[in-house]
Amino acid sequence: MPRLATKEQLELIEKQLLLDRKKINKTLIICGDTACKAARAQEIIDAVNKELLEQEMDSTVHLRVTGCHGFCEQGPVAVIEPGNVFYCHITPEDAHDIVTKTLQNGEVIERLLYTDPVSGRKIQTESEIPFYKAQDRQLLSKNKEVNPCSIEDYFATGGYKALAKAIDSLSPGEIIHEIKVSGLRGRGGGGFPTGRKWAECHEAPGDEKYVICNADEGDPGAFMDRCLLEGNPHLVLEGMMIGAYAVGATKGYIYVRDEYPMAVKHARIAVQQARKFGLLGEDILGSSFSFDVDVARGGGAFVCGESTALMASLEGKVGEPRAKDVHTVVDGLWHKPTTLNNVETWANVPSIILNGASWFASKGTKGSKGTKILALTGRIRNTGLVEVAMGTPLRNIVFDIGGGATDGKAIKAVQTGGPSGGCLPVDKFDLPVDFDVLYEAGSMVGSGGMVVMDESSCMVDVAKYFLTFLQDESCGMCVPCRLGIDRMLEIVTDITEGRGTMEQIDLLEDLADTVSQASLCGLGKTAANPVLSTLRYFRDEYEAHINDRKCPAGVCKALIEYFIDPDKCNGCGVCRRACIHGAISGNKKEVHVIEPALCQKCGICQSECKFEAIQVK
Repeated sequence: MPRLATKEQLELIEKQLLLDRKKINKTLIICGDTACKAARAQEIIDAVNKELLEQEMDSTVHLRVTGCHGFCEQGPVAVIEPGNVFYCHITPEDAHDIVTKTLQNGEVIERLLYTDPVSGRKIQTESEIPFYKAQDRQLLSKNKEVNPCSIEDYFATGGYKALAKAIDSLSPGEIIHEIKVSGLRGRGGGGFPTGRKWAECHEAPGDEKYVICNADEGDPGAFMDRCLLEGNPHLVLEGMMIGAYAVGATKGYIYVRDEYPMAVKHARIAVQQARKFGLLGEDILGSSFSFDVDVARGGGAFVCGESTALMASLEGKVGEPRAKDVHTVVDGLWHKPTTLNNVETWANVPSIILNGASWFASKGTKGSKGTKILALTGRIRNTGLVEVAMGTPLRNIVFDIGGGATDGKAIKAVQTGGPSGGCLPVDKFDLPVDFDVLYEAGSMVGSGGMVVMDESSCMVDVAKYFLTFLQDESCGMCVPCRLGIDRMLEIVTDITEGRGTMEQIDLLEDLADTVSQASLCGLGKTAANPVLSTLRYFRDEYEAHINDRKCPAGVCKALIEYFIDPDKCNGCGVCRRACIHGAISGNKKEVHVIEPALCQKCGICQSECKFEAIQVK
């Protein structure tokens, strides 16, 4: 294909590619992202290719390897079009049946269909699966339409039309106005208005400006940015190009977490392809706009997700934050005006330019527009990536999309916003996913992590877990964060190990407030959220640990003791054989006993007992 010099050439390529696609009878779409690759997706892809060749169907069936489909726990997954047939948990051994039965003869393979855990029925089409049906997938749905390593696939779906429209028909000021009116706010954590950020950078003095895509996603359990960049890198790149044109930047960087090798690879391929077609470089699409992008690997630190630390890392320095007396839109990378947004924010830009600000603003709430991708994990039936309109109640996400609790245990809380977010009890589940509402409730939307906890979770232990993570990831540059997190962790550890006092709760609250107010960057300013939110909503659990020397959830080892219920024990001996510490004794068909002095409280015996005879007191 030629180097594109005009908008018209881009339109001709799209038309030709769409005509070529009409010649294909069927398409088999297989998820090939990191999670599915770990579950042998590449072997499945190789086996399907082999079967298509052997059956002489390679010219009539198109195999499209894509990024994440979202329903990660069901992977590897595949969708067959036309028909929207959804197969899950597929293996390389299924390749023959998929090709010869479904693709060749139209037969649906029942054993590969999704089984609804509530009703027990088999569901044939992806669109009818409750996990997908309850979502509003504006960005994630695009993953299924493209091979991430094919710019031609992206062209065929209307890719780079928004860039062409921006360059051909809109001034930088008009683009910024459109982003402002859309209400788009940053999806990386703080929810800062994107249009306002772009306007400040556009107005900043200087001829040399930069745009940066922050793909240094470090929250435990969060993988929204990874899946977007792995699955549709050209969408992110196009958003960056439009942003660069709007603010007057000539150079951009995609800063990718070092632990995301596939995202790095796909981003680099996308950049190379865009250069080949003249969409990066000099005089893009015959205009005077010139822009290029490099891909940089992250410094391996959670704090490098903070804007100034990220820029320091890009400059070859230690990834440490600095004071923002002057914002990075004025004094950013190499002290030049810089616009930094995360992957999801950039990915929203092309559709806003193509469909208009009012289309985007029609979804969401007064202060939070559009959709948000969430990484839904924890003790629920359905886990994976979900995308919902802003304003969707937490209850709908946990119960309608997530499918509710597993193992019959009641849902207790949801932690939103990553390690710096807060824990909200089930009576707050009617709150909407909204930047301002969740902040007022003591939590945050953040980058989109959402961990569901049931009654087997100890909320004091949850606070301890996140404080441990933040202690490890703090750069140690400022005293409030460095010493404050350490001291908060010491106090919470005392409480979980039976040494806590009621006076420490008051000290913990005062300390958390000081850390929030005095820390230099966002990590420190939000580090106290897990503590403050659990104290706010689950204070009774703290008090039980201190006053009763008891962990209500049976999690904190220092405050629990395992025992065998004689009414339930049948003397099978499974627990005794499983105990590596020799703490369980008893003869066959007689009630067994746990010796507290020898028991290490590892819980192996409890997990092995099929009769629920081993309990915690």
